[in-house]
Amino acid sequence: MLKDFVKLETFLTVARERSFSKASAKLGISQPAVTQQIKFIEKYLAVKIIERKKNGIKLTPEGEELYKIASKLEKEIHEAEKDILKIINKKMTFRLGASYTIGTYVIPGECLNAMSKAINNDVNLSIDMSANIIEKLKERKLDVGLIESPVMDSDMIYREWLEDELVVVSNVPIPKILKTEELYNYRWVCREESSHTRKVVSEVFDDLGVSCKSFDVVSEVSNTTAVLQTIKKSKKNVDKPVVSIISRHAIADEVASEELFESRLRGYTMIRKFYIVYSKENKHNAYVDNVVDYILAGRC
Repeated sequence: MLKDFVKLETFLTVARERSFSKASAKLGISQPAVTQQIKFIEKYLAVKIIERKKNGIKLTPEGEELYKIASKLEKEIHEAEKDILKIINKKMTFRLGASYTIGTYVIPGECLNAMSKAINNDVNLSIDMSANIIEKLKERKLDVGLIESPVMDSDMIYREWLEDELVVVSNVPIPKILKTEELYNYRWVCREESSHTRKVVSEVFDDLGVSCKSFDVVSEVSNTTAVLQTIKKSKKNVDKPVVSIISRHAIADEVASEELFESRLRGYTMIRKFYIVYSKENKHNAYVDNVVDYILAGRC
């Protein structure tokens, strides 16, 4: 079994995710396949290593011991892969795709430089819509994508990365907490129909019973940068502020300098996830693994 580390990798993933279904999504294989590999290990060792619980899974004492051993093997394999990459010394440009918010406001230039040094190759960043990034990954025009929404595709592996909060933003002070009825008092900069941000916001507004059709809409724009520029250039009107909904990552500096002001909806926190995505074909690609591990380690 030790010659086939794939099964041990599956075991480690199940143990870390505390879930067969989450391990399945992370590994890019079906849940029955995950279960089958765990059963293989248990049959091989003639012991139970995982117990299913209502709130997830629990390792048996034998499973805990196996986890320690498999973790050591995993570390050694990763170190060996780095040494192999040094021998290969393959010169390439790593192609990283990112959605507008992530590429413009979350990934700083120094991160790309550090990432380039870490993999000993150039890193090229292209910014696009999440759906387009998935298509480019399928067409092998990108190696890894960073997206705002899990545009699900069976050929892709999705890894949860960062948590993002959407907030109401204005160029004049507004209440820190907004009541539902107050939303109709503002002029709105809205996102286009195809925007994932608009989808998230629409779901929240539906829960609140808010009708966007009744808003005073100034304009509809395509991306975060356009929202910011529109808000910043709008005339400051305390009686009828111009507002929009945007990622906190995008306005952190402006809020700190009090150039812009943020607010939240009473009783709601608009949370979404950022994801790392790559093709299942690159599941065991050492260069992809290095970049994904680098990002997940919080170095960006």
